Parts: sequence; structure tokens; C-alpha cells
Amino acid sequence: MKITNVKLPQPDSSLDIYQSNSDVDLPAVVIIPGGSYKQIKERDSERVALTFATHAFQSFVVRYPILEHRDYQQAQLAIAQAFDYIVDHAAALRVDTAKLGIIGFSAGGQLAAAYSNRPETKAKFAALGYPVIKPTIDDRMKVQTEDVSRLVTATTPATFLWGSINDGLTPFLDHVNAYAVALAKQRVPFELHEFGTGNHGIALANKYTGIVNRDRVDRHMSRWFPLFLEWLDELNLR
Repeated sequence: MKITNVKLPQPDSSLDIYQSNSDVDLPAVVIIPGGSYKQIKERDSERVALTFATHAFQSFVVRYPILEHRDYQQAQLAIAQAFDYIVDHAAALRVDTAKLGIIGFSAGGQLAAAYSNRPETKAKFAALGYPVIKPTIDDRMKVQTEDVSRLVTATTPATFLWGSINDGLTPFLDHVNAYAVALAKQRVPFELHEFGTGNHGIALANKYTGIVNRDRVDRHMSRWFPLFLEWLDELNLR
């Protein structure tokens, strides 16, 4: 595997590339970590990228502006630039652009949803983990966002959502459910898993992410990952 980082045109932004050696083009995921614009969490960046690599994906992590540079719109520009870079260099990166998707966690889930709904999106699928959907925690994150459920159209790519009913930061009814309803109204293919265990910010929910996440592990909620892979298989996106 070759791990590199490239600067994006958007200031204070870059793209981590986890390129697996391959004789064929591979499906790919662009990972948008959470962290409330305060940090890029390792639990849902590097460790998620490496996990996808073990399942024959090319993996990428967008490092969007955080801290004093935090800005919702600027973060969206960084994501769009990351996709442009990947598509422009798809041959060298051994990426199958017909199976290129986006996955976001928490605040990154909101950004991932926003990008997937852009008219010019290059994402063929989206996955949103315990995502922020409405601007209910803007004050906490110190950014001005939007209700991304209002962006959903009939052309929104197939979407996989998961979360925990115990999540007090992005409660089911206000966030995951609101987005699922929007998808259903537009007849966008989607799958939803709202687990009865776990909580917000649990990443892969296994030991690998738990050791950098205060030992937060939940065996049942960790099922989201194999379920996601099965869902991609059903849609012929892996």
C-alpha cells in the first residue's frame, strides 16, 4: 500500500490517499470524518480507511478546514475538489469511478450528504453514520450549516444510514429519520439501521477503533460495516 497526502486548492485542506496495489480498478470510498470541526478524528478517518482497504477498496480521507478555519461551505468545496482529483487521476489510482462513493460520520455525515446531493456529484453511493442532518448543533460546532434533508432529490445516489437510538447528540427523529423520510419521498434507494445499542461517535464500534476512542466498543452496532458491504453487493457497487 502507498499512503500519500496531496494539498487541495481549498486552503487548509488536503486529501489522504490509501492506495492499494492492484492489477484492476477497485471500488473506492471518500471518507469524511467527524469531530465537530475541532479535529479530524482518527477513529473515523485513518482506521476506517485501512479497514476498507482490507476489503479491496481504494480509500481516501478528506481533511477539511477545522478549528479557526472551520467553515461549512469551505469544507464542502474541499470535498468537491477531492472528488475532482480522484476522478482526474482515476487511472493512476486504480479507481473504478462507477463504484466511487462517499461515507461520513457525525458532522462529516452532514457534509457527505450535502455533497451527494450536489447536481454535479461524482458519488455513486453515500453512507451516513450517526449524521448531523439539521442545524441543531451549529452553536456547539461554531459553524452555520443547513438542513440537508431538504436537498434530497430523485437523483440523490443510493444511501446507507445507521445510528443508535441512544444517540443524544443527533437524536433519531431529528436527524437519521428525517433524512430517511426525505429519501423515501423521492424514491431514492436506501437502507437504514438504527441500533438499539451503541451511541454517537462510535466509528466501526470494534476494538480497532475502540483503542483510540476510550474503549468504546459495541459488538452489535459494529454490524453496520458488514451490512454496508452486503448492501453495496446487492446494488453491484462493490
